[in-house]
Amino acid sequence: MADWPVSEGDRRLFFPATQRNQAPIAEVLAHWLPRQGQVLEVASGSGEHAVAFQRRFPGITWQASDPDQDHCSSVQAWIQHAGLKGRMPRPLQLDVRTRPWALPLAASDALDAVVAINLIHIAAWECCESLVAEAAQRLKPGAPLVIYGPFRRGGVHISESNEAFDQSLRSRCADWGVRDLESLESLASDCGFTEQRLELMPANNLMVAFSR
Repeated sequence: MADWPVSEGDRRLFFPATQRNQAPIAEVLAHWLPRQGQVLEVASGSGEHAVAFQRRFPGITWQASDPDQDHCSSVQAWIQHAGLKGRMPRPLQLDVRTRPWALPLAASDALDAVVAINLIHIAAWECCESLVAEAAQRLKPGAPLVIYGPFRRGGVHISESNEAFDQSLRSRCADWGVRDLESLESLASDCGFTEQRLELMPANNLMVAFSR
């Protein structure tokens, strides 16, 4: 994934993949998210998704977060660029593996959704375990944990491009890789999630939501 400032001295980062998948993700979120409430996005990256979704869903307070300080700076720069400084909270420097999550009091245990886009395949499995377990503690009853990215199904890649991507990820870091959907489903069940939605997405990705 490439990332670079939009212009010299500009702290906004630009991720091409974010621009490509933004619209289809938003279309699914429009059906899965409540009209109002507190949404936490983990691993927000550049912040392009965050500001786009804040605009798309004005009744929601979209709380962006990321463990990387440069990414948090980019998120804040995008918030300012989009004219959302008075509407959107500052991004949190949050590593999902550090539990309990340090969240603002208003969102500490009453989240209306947790969203993770393109996270669990570029992180160790313990990151996914923490994400699901902590979301189970923080979400309101019926509120969704939404995860987007590539998956294997039945232990098999759903496309040759996903298989090549998986090999590339594992060559970069042994802890990374395209995950089995069934492993995520089992983890969600162990954490008390009982309902699931699944949507096929462009470019051989999936979008899954768990709630309880």
